[in-house]
Amino acid sequence: MKFTDGYWLTRPQYEIESPMEVFDYRKTVDSLTLYAPFKKIKDRNDELNLGMSTIKLTSPVEGVIGVKMTHFDQPTHGPSFQLTDEHPKIEIEADDHQLSFKSGELTARMPYKSDFEIDFQHNGKTITKSMEKAQGSITDKVAHKHYMREQLSMGIDELIYGLGERFTSFVKNGQSVDIWNQDGGTGSEQAYKNIPFYLSSEGYGVFVDQPEKVSFEIASENVDRTQFSVEGESLQYYVIDGPTPKDVLNKYTRLTGQVSLPPAWSFGLWLSTSFTTDYREETVMKFIDGMRDRHIPLDVFHFDCFWQKGFEWCNFLWDSEQFPDPEGLIKKIHDRGIKVCVWLNPYIAQKSPLFEEGRDKGYFIKREDGNVWQWDLWQAGNGFVDFTNPDAVKWYQGKLKTLLDMGVDCFKTDFGERIPVEDAVFFDGSDPKREHNYYTYQYNDAVYDLLKQEKGEDQAVVFARSATVGSQKFPVHWGGDNLSRYKSMADSLRGGLSFLLSGFGFWSHDISGFEEHATPDLYKRWTQFGLLSSHSRYHGSVQYKVPWLFDEEAVANTKKFVDLKLSLMPYLFNEAVNTHETGTPLMRPTFLEYTHDRNTYFLEHEYMFGSQLLVAPIFNAEGNVKYYLPAGKWTNILTEKVYDVSKGGQWLSEQYDNLTLPLLARENSIILRKPGAEHAEYDYTDQPDIHLYEIDDGAIISTRVVDEKGNVAGAVKVVRNGNQLTVTATGLKGTSKILVHENGGVKTFELQGDSVKIEL
Repeated sequence: MKFTDGYWLTRPQYEIESPMEVFDYRKTVDSLTLYAPFKKIKDRNDELNLGMSTIKLTSPVEGVIGVKMTHFDQPTHGPSFQLTDEHPKIEIEADDHQLSFKSGELTARMPYKSDFEIDFQHNGKTITKSMEKAQGSITDKVAHKHYMREQLSMGIDELIYGLGERFTSFVKNGQSVDIWNQDGGTGSEQAYKNIPFYLSSEGYGVFVDQPEKVSFEIASENVDRTQFSVEGESLQYYVIDGPTPKDVLNKYTRLTGQVSLPPAWSFGLWLSTSFTTDYREETVMKFIDGMRDRHIPLDVFHFDCFWQKGFEWCNFLWDSEQFPDPEGLIKKIHDRGIKVCVWLNPYIAQKSPLFEEGRDKGYFIKREDGNVWQWDLWQAGNGFVDFTNPDAVKWYQGKLKTLLDMGVDCFKTDFGERIPVEDAVFFDGSDPKREHNYYTYQYNDAVYDLLKQEKGEDQAVVFARSATVGSQKFPVHWGGDNLSRYKSMADSLRGGLSFLLSGFGFWSHDISGFEEHATPDLYKRWTQFGLLSSHSRYHGSVQYKVPWLFDEEAVANTKKFVDLKLSLMPYLFNEAVNTHETGTPLMRPTFLEYTHDRNTYFLEHEYMFGSQLLVAPIFNAEGNVKYYLPAGKWTNILTEKVYDVSKGGQWLSEQYDNLTLPLLARENSIILRKPGAEHAEYDYTDQPDIHLYEIDDGAIISTRVVDEKGNVAGAVKVVRNGNQLTVTATGLKGTSKILVHENGGVKTFELQGDSVKIEL
């Protein structure tokens, strides 16, 4: 939201007042409160008829400083983000000239009775500042509204990322972003997953702790600052110190919620009925058996909306005409080793048998006149389940438990974005403006909590579309309604990378696009990208997405990349456990691994898949790809081609057939693989192949070994001295192969016992 008219003027309808000095302060053991009037106080007359900001500094996590700016101290009504307070050690100093508030290596410094500013420093070096007149207490004289604003300074080369799953440019400089969940597809400035958190290339992050709409101006209204504002009388934000981007994500997820680890089986291939296609039991089994007959491993089958009758979403009842024996069908699917997922949303259509029950018991969001808040968008007469009502939560969970008792394993939690604000009343009196974004947290929390209760914490997983702060506790999320076009494929990746820089660990997308019809070449290229994502699902709207309906090469492509992903699970699940532990996403922008290489800070069409593999999807029918390799030696694990760019990063332009793409292991990588896996979940400690890529002389490297539950079972350590490799392993069963990849060739050895010396 913009308040100024160019650099010098204020727009006519606004009046902006800013703290001009710290006139007084109050400190406690763990907080520092500043009293900052809107002009400098020269004598006692200046203390009359004057506004003031009350600014409270706190620290919930070491290296994180919270700033709450208050004009009028008024209570808020409604939800707040669920934050963790680790009670770190705080150091507060004050003298006649300066105040300081220190947590870890992050310090906020404020002049005392001098020009106002808050200088945030990492070990004495400024990372960002709230400068004079950056903070604003703003009155809209026309609309009679009040806003609070902060502006934080930016460096000359500073780049800003994140703010949720945004499909605009990966680098957010120059953009205006409203944090407001909307069902806008994947091709506009709107987003399903809006997160008021950004990450700076300078090694810090900022989280705005406001569940309502937050308006960001990122080097736009003021090109030297990142600005954020909210309607109301107070504004809370946290500056999160790094010094690396990974450190920032770690502290942010410690503050807002640890990324949960999805079950291992969820990393396998998901196949959907698609949306508006005609499907029944016969169709479902034909697809499942068709995958089996073509030796394509499948882990999850998903039933989309029409498992229920149309106009009745949700009734949580199987359409008996299409699925006369759902329990029997689920058993058939389970007998093939495949999990079952069903679609749902938090809305109850008027035709649903549940509508009258929910209405009479007060389980829906209401209007001010007491009637249910309804509209016809999506399903006729939709009502919205009110998750602020504990009885409504239990009622909703009870309907889902019936499905779990039938054998359903997980849910696709669709929607949750179009939550009413005007003329809306929630059970607990929450402010609808604060509920709009937060609703998705309550919705997915209710579903995920039930899954934990019924299936066990290590088996809980959803496939969610909407998200807010803290939703990383309820994985997995997918990218929403994309188009069957190469451009939309690239847009999806860009949105996913932004989302994964916003505190989330796992992400998926509709392989080959949701809307429209995919061409065979698009299907194959998107399949490669999809199977090299954390989670992988074929889904569409008007078209079945089984590979044999495209061509035989699509079948070969699907099988190759499903087999590849399953073989990589010993590596991938270890990386997923790291995501759970640290907040570093499984799929990640390249710069998270190469912070020293400025060229990587702009890359939005390639990514690291875990810490060791680089993926460059192909976005055209011709198979042409341009991608960047940071300095080092890289090996394409599909072709064994080696790229030596040790003297500096390099751009490459290549062409690939439909069965390959750039999938490269960095030098000094240990990648555990198990060929021939039939599902994503298996014993990762049982005779995995140990792949070693371009191990440098003098290198000492290691990797953990985890089991299929995410427990650390052992480790593999490699030491190179000249032509001799020493490989030591603990926690592995049986005899493992060691494959040494060097100079485009592969040499194979056996690991018998815990250690072996290899002469190359």
